[in-house]
Amino acid sequence: MSDFGTQHDELRELQRRLTILKAGLFAVVLLLALRLWHLQIREGLYYRDLSENNRTRSVILEPARGLIYDRHGVLLANNVPSFNLYVTLEDVKDRGTLIKKLNTLAGLNEAILRKKLSERTDKLVQKKVKGGLTLREAVLIESHRLDLPGVIVRAESQRNYPEGMTAAHLLGYVGEVSADQLERPEFDDLHQGSVIGQYGVEKTYDRFLRGRAGQKIIETDAIGHEKQTVEVQKPAAGDDLYLTIDLRLQKLAEQLLGEETGAIVALDPTTGEVLALASRPAFDPNVLSRELTPKQWEEIVQDEGHPLTDRSTQGQYPPGSTFKIVMAAAALETKTIEPSTKIRCAGGYQFGRRLYRDWKAGGHGLTDLTQAIVDSCDVYFYTVGQRMGIDTIASYAAQFGLGRATGIELPSELGGVVPSTAWKEKARGEPWLPGETISASIGQGYVTVTPIQMAHLIGAVGNHGVSYRPRLIRAVMERATGRLHELPAVAQGRLPVKAETLEIIREALAGVVTDGTARRAKSTLVSIAGKTGTAQTAAFRPGPEEDIPKKLRDHAWFVSYAPAAAPRIAVAVLVEHMGHGGAAAAPLAKHMIEAFVKLTPQEPQLTDSDSLAPRSTMELAMQRPHD
Repeated sequence: MSDFGTQHDELRELQRRLTILKAGLFAVVLLLALRLWHLQIREGLYYRDLSENNRTRSVILEPARGLIYDRHGVLLANNVPSFNLYVTLEDVKDRGTLIKKLNTLAGLNEAILRKKLSERTDKLVQKKVKGGLTLREAVLIESHRLDLPGVIVRAESQRNYPEGMTAAHLLGYVGEVSADQLERPEFDDLHQGSVIGQYGVEKTYDRFLRGRAGQKIIETDAIGHEKQTVEVQKPAAGDDLYLTIDLRLQKLAEQLLGEETGAIVALDPTTGEVLALASRPAFDPNVLSRELTPKQWEEIVQDEGHPLTDRSTQGQYPPGSTFKIVMAAAALETKTIEPSTKIRCAGGYQFGRRLYRDWKAGGHGLTDLTQAIVDSCDVYFYTVGQRMGIDTIASYAAQFGLGRATGIELPSELGGVVPSTAWKEKARGEPWLPGETISASIGQGYVTVTPIQMAHLIGAVGNHGVSYRPRLIRAVMERATGRLHELPAVAQGRLPVKAETLEIIREALAGVVTDGTARRAKSTLVSIAGKTGTAQTAAFRPGPEEDIPKKLRDHAWFVSYAPAAAPRIAVAVLVEHMGHGGAAAAPLAKHMIEAFVKLTPQEPQLTDSDSLAPRSTMELAMQRPHD
């Protein structure tokens, strides 16, 4: 009995253990089933995509940027082959090691690589970390590709400017889109590594030029290198631009400025088309469109010549005596004076305790309006300005387009300053002083303008008061369809002055060149009308002019149009610290106008012995009649 009881207990224990084992096995099976359901049903899509990405990758195909031509189809901006370095972070085990290898192999900058690789992005996306590899760098990296998992060298296009520094401020340059720019709505279709316009026409018309990126699906091996192509969506190239400028005139304008600082603007007053837009000093857009080191960029932005500043649209200068065009119109329209009104100039204008001097020490004697413009008599306009008051002057200056941007298709155009009592109260928190009106009357004091504004103004005067917005784009060529879309001239209406007022001023401007302060602009080829200006830059300049440091000398202005009766070109010249406009600026405008006439078929031709290029700006300024 005892043995039987013992066996029975053992059997019951065995059955209990089997039950526990079965329950355990069931629990394990249940857990496995739940896990399989989780992996295959609930997370199936995720793991299926992950599996696909282990086998295939999506590669962005960059589009070719649209080309830029001058008005005659001469190429100004194109694309050339370039090797670019990409890295897929998913395949990189140790970024530090990779950076050191790339530095050792090809001498790539470690700081730039580290910065690029640290930027946030999808690990499965090929990340552009270096553009513009040399052939040697590309070959070295490709020859060690088995030691560089995730590294790919791709041949793509790179922006190129065949004419180098010519028209640099106008064309601008390109660069990779920044992280901040990617946050903006206008760039929401771009990605890290996309190239966009960063300055000039490249920036303004970037939406036309940049095209649309494509995509390629590729199979990769275990270290992320491409094995074969699965699918391709081709990129769409950007549209081409035809500018209004004539490259020949643009080159001449820049040659005329030489090493001097300044700007030359030439436009067609009957359409607003800009024929030349030169600014000096300039930069090489090919350099800025490549990847710069922080040191290189610092050297450019700290250059004392400020080469990145477009002086034609961003340089704000006192207009000097060129402002007398506005003053004359305002005085006649408000009947402050009549055309025959004469004012005696004895060499100065006494106001309170201060004597405001005329440029001519002995004065101009008894002078009417026409002669005051021809000889640029300061006292005449001191008197007229004091009679009108600053707010009347400001009103007419604004109606002539001063104090605001012209609307030319360039980023960051500045508008200058047209002072008034309200302006000074707002800008300075001070009341306007009567003596400040006297300075403003000859384009000094707070008054500032840009060269493009003055070309626009003189063009409207020459065009019998009809004004057109300055423009740089003549047509856009759609790459997809081959259609050419010509852009029309944009009329801005008429100047707010009577036709007889304009005729009086136009006759005086013609006299400035034939008999006045701009005799050095007189041409045997075409009749030229214009106005000189000498903009003072320092209140006190000791000694004779040749002893004054150059940085304290006056700026030289000349604004003009031709032919005088029915102009087809208007030119504004501003040369910094070169003294009198009649000596330094007027001859440059003459050369621009004569070159334009020579290059225009319906006009008489220059003889073969005539050169488009004059002597240097410094040589032209050696003999200086005032203004």
